[in-house]
Amino acid sequence: MSMPNAVRHWTREEVLALPDDGNRYELIDGELLVSPSPRAIHQRAVQGLYRLIDPYVRYHRLGWTGLAPCDLDLHDGQLVQPDLFVIPLRNGREPLEWPEFGVPRLVAEILSPSTAFNDRNRKRRRFQRSRVDEYWIVDVDARLIERWRPDDERPEVLAESLAWQPDPGVPPLTIDLPEYFAEVLGER
Repeated sequence: MSMPNAVRHWTREEVLALPDDGNRYELIDGELLVSPSPRAIHQRAVQGLYRLIDPYVRYHRLGWTGLAPCDLDLHDGQLVQPDLFVIPLRNGREPLEWPEFGVPRLVAEILSPSTAFNDRNRKRRRFQRSRVDEYWIVDVDARLIERWRPDDERPEVLAESLAWQPDPGVPPLTIDLPEYFAEVLGER
């Protein structure tokens, strides 16, 4: 005798209807992921990345830099709330409503004990399948960033510098990682 499948398959609409209770709700391939509010060091890491990436994105008119909370769809019924993301311009303008955002060119997630498994597994695989150009997993404790691209089987592990060049027509943004992590950790 077989057991019935007890795993619930959530829809984007059901997740969007959940109450605003301080948790972050995401939908990956029908599975509901729930994360508590982030720690302060997590937010410092997000803000530090934003301060480095957003001026570069705006100066070169590469798109729009966003932060969670958000309701990205990836054009396939998912609901993701990356810590930081860059959306390309749509018809020469920044998108204004979540349904127009589509697939980001960059997603960055800051690891925390409650999200590490999903960030490295479920979410990474979903971002790769959705063809996000680059997915960065920021490990503040290890002071490194794992860079994943759509066809990668293993990450590029970066501890010294990270060069991001979303458009070959503009110079890359180079991030000094020891300097970034020192600022996040209050060492400078």
